Amino acid sequence: MNRMNYLMNGLAALAFIILFSQCAGKADNQTATTTTTTTAQANAELAGIKIAYVEIDTLLTKYNFCIDLNEAMMKKSENIRLTLTEKATALQKEQQDFQKKYENNAFLSQERAQQEYSRLTKMEQDLEALRNKLQNGLMEENNKNSLMFRDSINAFLKEYNKTHGYNLIFSNTGFDNLLYADSVFNITKEIVDGLNARYSSPSKK
Repeated sequence: MNRMNYLMNGLAALAFIILFSQCAGKADNQTATTTTTTTAQANAELAGIKIAYVEIDTLLTKYNFCIDLNEAMMKKSENIRLTLTEKATALQKEQQDFQKKYENNAFLSQERAQQEYSRLTKMEQDLEALRNKLQNGLMEENNKNSLMFRDSINAFLKEYNKTHGYNLIFSNTGFDNLLYADSVFNITKEIVDGLNARYSSPSKK
């Protein structure tokens, strides 16, 4: 991260130098000479830096590994929703039956009514505990998937860059990192194709 910040700061400084030199065109000869030299050096340094960017939004929708992870998570989320809904519906029915019996004095004793009330309260607490457990488990798995997604990209880029020699590869999501970049620096399709080429979907095994 420190190396990245250093390179980014260096690029920003070089860009500022170029902009400053353009604004100082009417300065004296000594300043103009210095600015011209500095600009030439800046251009030379910039020319030696090879950069590119990858659109993360595109990776999320076209990288098969990510697609499979999302589909698996959606299925688990739906199964959890169905399980909780089924249990909540059953509990609600028992609570309604209890309320009717209690209002109609259908219990043999107050003690029996209290026992039933305690049982239903325990069921409600257990359902809430189950809901928290399942939701926390889903969140943990989602975090794990995010790490797997990131690591798979990082591992691929290390191999990819051995033959492409980029100094910087930016990640771009909307306008979060790049306000403007020439499309010539966009290597997203190449990265997506490379990632998918080495990924084998479990459904196809």
